[in-house]
Amino acid sequence: MSEGTLASRPVPRPGVMAIHAYVPGKSKGAQVREYHKLSSNETPLGASPKAIEAYSAVASSLELYPDGAATALREALAETLGLNPNRIVCGNGSDDLLGMIAHAYIGPGDEAIFTEHGFLVYRIVTLASGGVPVVVPETDKTADVDRILAAVTERTRVVFLANPNNPTGTYLPQSEVRRLHAALPPHVLLVLDAAYAEYVRRNDYEAGIELVGASENVVMTRTFSKIHGLAALRVGWLYAPDHIVDALNRIRGPFNVNAPGLAAAAAAIRDRAFMEAAVDHNATWLPWLTEAFTALGIDVTPSQGNFLLLNFPERPGVSAEAADRYLLDEGIVLRRLEPYGLPNALRMSIGTEAANKATVAALTEFMARAAGQTADV
Repeated sequence: MSEGTLASRPVPRPGVMAIHAYVPGKSKGAQVREYHKLSSNETPLGASPKAIEAYSAVASSLELYPDGAATALREALAETLGLNPNRIVCGNGSDDLLGMIAHAYIGPGDEAIFTEHGFLVYRIVTLASGGVPVVVPETDKTADVDRILAAVTERTRVVFLANPNNPTGTYLPQSEVRRLHAALPPHVLLVLDAAYAEYVRRNDYEAGIELVGASENVVMTRTFSKIHGLAALRVGWLYAPDHIVDALNRIRGPFNVNAPGLAAAAAAIRDRAFMEAAVDHNATWLPWLTEAFTALGIDVTPSQGNFLLLNFPERPGVSAEAADRYLLDEGIVLRRLEPYGLPNALRMSIGTEAANKATVAALTEFMARAAGQTADV
């Protein structure tokens, strides 16, 4: 459109139409008696009974606006994790918080860095803010600090780092995250997306709380959608320096977290026994599934989350697409990963015992059939 020429209808700002809308994992497979949804990294344990009770208690006052400051939830987080409640911002899931960060710190022409298999929302919020996504290659499906630093320019404003990463399940140890931060210019914001932090059982891992406490340019984001089982309520939170909290509170929606979500989340964060049960369940099935799939000839990327990346071998009759079709017919729903640049991989959430064993059985049959077809040829 030339200067001085008006469009015949409203036109989105530059970058918006370059966004590929986020497509969640499928919810259902074939119409079978029982199906297993393992496509969205939801916990198989459901929500804490204490969270459900708190949620239900709000039902009698739905006509009232929620507390816009999320005071009770911020205090529960601070009490449980030893944080300063004034440095916490709550949001409608961590996606909401990522969008706020981009809105506040990325403008037209500014660059935001993330890795090639990083969470798709990083690209979306960058483009929606008029920024330029800078995608950095990974090494063995793991973020590479040197490659990230090599991509920093005078236009870089934000570095998004999912740790552990979704969908690969890989992570950076504390030493590498701190090396990355130390080499970034002070005006560049490092966003540590720790959605799966509670599942990590590595002594060299750090979610980001300590680094936020000692820095002026680090934000850690977290969610109640995964280990706490509150995905339907959409509750997230972040921990940040005072000046960043001030900026985000100026642009966030005045009532951006619903009252039932606030109540359930405050109860959930205090239910340590329930969270520990979820961690134990994951710690039991993650290695069991890894061993079972590896025995079938499927390469499993080592994961620190509540999911596994299944990389299918390149041979006749075997592919992620064919496996997905077979699993759907069996009522098992995994996540296709073409949008993440992983066309021959599926992501499987750790499910119930029944779901996990059904998936292994189905893929055992799928691989056997593929081998039989190859032999017939």
